[in-house]
Amino acid sequence: MPHYHLNQLPEREIVPGFHARFIHGENFTLANWHIEQDAVLPEHSHPHEQATQVLEGELEIVMEGQTYRLTPGQVLLIPGGITHSGRAISPCEVVDVFQPARDDYR
Repeated sequence: MPHYHLNQLPEREIVPGFHARFIHGENFTLANWHIEQDAVLPEHSHPHEQATQVLEGELEIVMEGQTYRLTPGQVLLIPGGITHSGRAISPCEVVDVFQPARDDYR
């Protein structure tokens, strides 16, 4: 199906406070996140390249010891295999693009 309406996709809570709806292409995954204020994404890494764009709110990402505070309109590129973590400073709406596709999110 090439056409989607986000509100019609199932929402999954991946870690406490991180709720997502996913669209999967053959070679990428698009994640639309609603993140609760103060929710924490534990430190982790994955082989997927990731682009994170904040649409609303403020999101803090720590990548290899450097802290980035992202606000609407900002994008952070996270190379595959790089350790990172996150925390919502406020309620957030965020879009992530992963390449290759995240089979673990299917």
